Formats: sequence, C-alpha cells, structure tokens
Amino acid sequence: MWQRMPRTDDGRVTEIIAGLSMSPLELLAVLGAVALVVARWLPPAARPRVTIAAGAVLVPSAIVLSAVGIRWQMLPVLAGAGVALPFALSPLLRRRAGRPAWRARWWLALPGSVACVGLIATGPTAAWAFPVPVFPEPSGTFAVGTRVEQWTDPGRPETFTADPLDRRTVVVQLWYPAQQSPAGTQRAQYLGRTEHEARTVSDALAHSVGLPGFLIDGVARAHSHAVFDAPVAAGGERFPLVLFSPGSGATRTQNTAWAEELASHGYVVAALDHPYDSAAVVLTDGRTINTATASSGDRDKDEELAADWTAIRAADLGFVLTQLNHLDRGEIAGPLTGRLDTDQVAVTGHSMGGAAALQAARQDRRFDAVIDLDGYPHGPLTPALQQPTLVLTQDVTPATDPRYLPRLTEALALDTATGYRLTIPGAAHLTFVDGPLYLPPVPSIVGSLGRTESPRVVAATTLAFLDTTLRHTPGDLAGVLSTYGKLTVHQPDHTP
Repeated sequence: MWQRMPRTDDGRVTEIIAGLSMSPLELLAVLGAVALVVARWLPPAARPRVTIAAGAVLVPSAIVLSAVGIRWQMLPVLAGAGVALPFALSPLLRRRAGRPAWRARWWLALPGSVACVGLIATGPTAAWAFPVPVFPEPSGTFAVGTRVEQWTDPGRPETFTADPLDRRTVVVQLWYPAQQSPAGTQRAQYLGRTEHEARTVSDALAHSVGLPGFLIDGVARAHSHAVFDAPVAAGGERFPLVLFSPGSGATRTQNTAWAEELASHGYVVAALDHPYDSAAVVLTDGRTINTATASSGDRDKDEELAADWTAIRAADLGFVLTQLNHLDRGEIAGPLTGRLDTDQVAVTGHSMGGAAALQAARQDRRFDAVIDLDGYPHGPLTPALQQPTLVLTQDVTPATDPRYLPRLTEALALDTATGYRLTIPGAAHLTFVDGPLYLPPVPSIVGSLGRTESPRVVAATTLAFLDTTLRHTPGDLAGVLSTYGKLTVHQPDHTP
C-alpha cells in the first residue's frame, strides 16, 4: 500500500510504502545494493549489465537521499553496497583496460556476499521496526484543522519553581472540524509547530526512556493529516469538546491519530502539555521546559507524588475548559468563537492523564463524561464521580498489578452514573497512544493488535461512548463496546 506523506517545508515529498516503511528512493537504493552483490553469482554474460544497472540505480538514489536528509536506517545499506562495489567494478575496469578479469574463488566470495546481504538487510529491518509513522486517514466527513494556544493562569502559582511570581502556564493543541484545504497544502508536523520543535520533543521523548535520539528520529520527520490554522468547517454547527491529558513524561501530541479521527467526526479535541511533567514543552518565547518529575524508587512515596502531580493536571484541565469557554464567547480571539458546544464536554487522558481526567471530573461538574485510557486512579476517590465513565485497559491481572483492579473497581462502583470498563485483548499500555505507529511491534510494548488495528479500536470504542454521552445518539453502547473485548458495566446504586 502506498501512503503519500505531506509536502515538507523544503518542497520534498516523501512517499512511504506502508508495509515496508520505506520511500521509493530508499527501496531503489536497497535493490541496487542487493543487485551489486548478486551480480557476482550471475552467468558471465549478465554480470556487466547487472552491475552497471545496479550502479545506475544505487548512486543517484544515494546522492538524492543524502541531499534531502538520509535516515540512519539506510546507513547499513550504503555500507554493504560500499563493501561490494569495488569487487563488482573491478572485473569491468580490468576488462576495459584490456587486462584479464579477476574474480575471487567462490569459497572466498560466498562469506563476503552473505555478510554484505546481511548488512543491507539490516536497513529494511530497522526501517520496519522504527518507521516514519504513517497516520491513518480520518474516516469522518470533516477535514481536520489544528492550532496551538498558550495560556497562563494568573491565579495559580507554578509549584514546580521557587519563583513566587511564576504563574502556571499550559500549552494546548486543538484539533477541530475544518474546511477542505487545497491539494498540496502543507500538513502539520507531528510533534510540534516546526521541525525544530519536533526534533526537540523527539529527543526529549527518547531521553526519557533511555534511548538514543536517532532511534526514533522518524517521528520528528512525520506529518499528520491536519492543517495548521485551517478555516473552521462552514456552517453554524457547534462542536462538543474533548479535553485530553497525556501520560507522564509524554506530550500533547501523543494521541494525534485519535484526535484527528474525533475531529473528523465533529468534535474539538484540546490536548494539553503539562510543563515540568511533559517530556518537553516549547513555549512561544522559545524556551523549552523539560520534565522535572521522577520516581523516587519508593512505592508509597511515588504514589504520594503521583497523587500530587495528578492534582496539578486536574487543575490544568479545569483551567483550559474555562479558557475554552472564554474562546467560545469571543473573550479570547480565535476562529472557534461561537463554534464550541461548551455544554457537552468530555475529559479524557492516558495513564496518569487518565487519572487526572477522573480527578478533574470529580472536582468540576462542567465535565459531562470521562474516558480513562489505561490509567491507574491516583489520588482520592471522593467525591464520587457523577458522570458516565469509560475505562479502556489492557488485560490487567492480580499477578501483573495487585492494586490496579481493586482500585479501579472501587472508583467505578462509587460512580453515580453508569461506568464501563473494557478490557481489550492483545492491548498493552502503549496500544492506546500513537506508539504502535512508530515503535517496534513488540507485544509487551505496543500490544499485538498491529499498527492499523490499534488506533482503529481505540477510536471506535471512544467515539461510540462520546456519541452516546455527549450527542445522546440512541443505540446499544454496551453491545458495541463488547465487540472489542471483555466489558464490565457498573450500574449506579440508587438505594438510599
């Protein structure tokens, strides 16, 4: 399958063959390199033609790739070709000079050929394991626009710094229903507003998990389907709001595929960067704030810290909802004025962001529904939730985490509205984010659903829940959810 990626700032167009995670130029370089090695083993009459053809393909491809920015995955391909090239060209040059051709004995050439092919094969394997993410095409009727806002809460001090005058600032990215942009329009960089910001965030994400930055440099190259500052969809329709808090040490863009899918179906998604918690937050003045949260190594102390950080995130979510109300009323300038349905709002999050969503809903009744994507409920369980709640989890057992299920069950049992817990078979913790699109398909890391199915399942289940709770669309929600995994429904207890 071919997937066209957006045009970049320097005019390049990268096309990715989704199954191989390589561009046509990269694939040509690989084929040329293999042909150089294979030429040694062809009949004598075919060797010169194949060698010349391989060089004619490989050399221009390598030059163009070097000019536009070569990926590290191609380095072993070029290394293997570089080793094979002298041995492939030597017979041709000697024959052209009128000297007898010399070729190594087969028992000497065979190990060298195998080594070169193995080196070349490392490139496609690495490209498959660490690809440039290809985002699924949103399935809704709307095109998708995106914009970034930075808001400061004048009434709330920044608790991560010692400066008493420092106020809490959050960066928010909005994905919204938009008008269709002209063909060839620049698509939004995945991890930031600019390529520099994307690389800053990518390096911070890699550092946070102890990986060298080059391993996931593909995410810094990626573009999504949204268009920055695209005109809002025509008409006077008001769109329900979905606020999102990412996981600990993650970033606002970690669920871009999900956000674009929701926006294409008529929702406005507002995802937060939580400074000093997110991996890297690039402010409008150019400053970068890196994470300041870290585990202490003591389980009880870490739970206290997580509860504190969750409370800060919950306050961020409430503040952003207030700002979105100001935006809708025109008190903050922006194209979405008058287009936000601030009476229909869901609060969502992944991992610690899911815990923050639960806390925000307890504290702020303006939130009408809650979605927790595999987030352990940190912090107090009171007051009880009063909103319908959907929790998506991997298959958690007492053996993997003895605290998770009792804590989650207690939180849902206290809810005065209906709560749903859906266990998705084959899911892992990172199934619920964009990770399956660009991380190695190792089940313990990203689950076993695959790069296509993972975002589809998360979007389908959450959309069904949002349509029911915010848009009040009739239907059998439990029946829909149960098709994706094991469903437990917690009905509210109305007994006095």
